[in-house]
Amino acid sequence: MKSEQGTENHLKKRIGIYSGSFNPIHLGHQKIAEHLIENQLVDEVWFVVSPCNPLKNQSDLIDEYVRLDMLMLAIQNHPGFKASDVEFTMPIPSYSIDTLHELESQFSDYQFILIIGSDNALVFDQWKNPLQILKEFPVLVYPRRCYDFIEVADVYPQMQLLKTPFYDISSSQIREFIAQKKDVSSWLHPSVYQFIIDNNLYQ
Repeated sequence: MKSEQGTENHLKKRIGIYSGSFNPIHLGHQKIAEHLIENQLVDEVWFVVSPCNPLKNQSDLIDEYVRLDMLMLAIQNHPGFKASDVEFTMPIPSYSIDTLHELESQFSDYQFILIIGSDNALVFDQWKNPLQILKEFPVLVYPRRCYDFIEVADVYPQMQLLKTPFYDISSSQIREFIAQKKDVSSWLHPSVYQFIIDNNLYQ
């Protein structure tokens, strides 16, 4: 029975779910997604904009529709990337288990795979129903500097650890640099950078 289920899942289109505030989306996010597709770990990556992350400070979070606009600008020329606003009509704060179940109900022919960083993996016990997530969905973990992969592997052997490069870019650092009038153009898709300038975001 297990082998039949495994075959069925293998035949389904594999959708990597990359949830985040994307405040703003940067090239590090995109390079991780590209790595997953290029290495055939997923068939597509769906970037899910979270209106409110229960584990993050929301004080500098700009409107979710503005963040979605930037996301769509960043991925517009990549056929394997999609933007999702599924959480915009769901209860706040956003919990991954609820989002994954909602996506399953809408797209029953797809297999959904959760994509998280090692920083999130190390606080996975603070997520809603973490063991249920691990039971129902594959979880891919990309490395973040200073967040130990070995510890992740020890605590959550079910998670698949990825050999992606380190992308030492963070949205919080980008926002800080913009406020300080520093150049962040090398960290952002050109259309996103221009959108931020034109709309005086993060000033």
